Amino acid sequence: PISYTLPMASAQVKSAILLAGMFADGATTVRQPAVTRDHTERLFRHFGIPCTVDGLTVGTCGPALPVAHDLTVPADISSAAFWMVAAAGRPGSRLTLRQVGLNKTRNAVISALQRMGARMDIVTTSPADAGEPYGDITVYGSDSLHGTSLLPEEIPNLIDEIPILAVAGALGRGDFIVRNARELRVKETDRIATTAANLRLMGVDVEEFDDGMVVHGGPPLKGTELSSYGDHRIAMSFLVAGFSAQGETVVTDTECINTSYPGFERDLAQFL
Repeated sequence: PISYTLPMASAQVKSAILLAGMFADGATTVRQPAVTRDHTERLFRHFGIPCTVDGLTVGTCGPALPVAHDLTVPADISSAAFWMVAAAGRPGSRLTLRQVGLNKTRNAVISALQRMGARMDIVTTSPADAGEPYGDITVYGSDSLHGTSLLPEEIPNLIDEIPILAVAGALGRGDFIVRNARELRVKETDRIATTAANLRLMGVDVEEFDDGMVVHGGPPLKGTELSSYGDHRIAMSFLVAGFSAQGETVVTDTECINTSYPGFERDLAQFL
């Protein structure tokens, strides 16, 4: 057993240590610099594994053996985010996404879109003992999207959704501002650079910083040929951007989408 201080706010590293702690004899603790996604803590409790949370410190005590328990895995909010933006940016549309995960440490993308003027109805449908909360999200399209600033404490929660939120920022009026997100530089691609590059090709004015960007929304997007850079989230974000662009949008090298969302092409065809 160890006591470990995370050098960055990473749910993945936290979870790896806690899972290893199940097999150690004694208490293992992880101290976080900020709140991260708590899926592992919830599942530990759901399966009867000791788990303590004291502020930013999370711990377990081993050796521990999970107790069998049924579990409904919610729909992935990262995948749902693409359709939220697609519907929110299309006036007159209405889209309902079923059984989407509503974990409060994971759904800052909803709060960000609501601050940007997206209209949503959210109905929790999970039972109290579900392990992970989930529900139905209905998005109503309009022409009232506008910019916002992502809050520093939101960044670990929605880091994967920033490319598609930047697309929403381009579709709205005013400035969409991202700072404190240097981690985007070391994802599958440098997502600050690749998001900014593709938005500029679509006619959007983007300022780029070491830890983020400012997207100046307002002008209509223009269709063009874009690269995914081999990054699944860039590919899906700019296929969604193409919905609202004038002219044809082509995204190349889209096999990478299968990394996180096999079936995206099928759902894309239904949306069209």
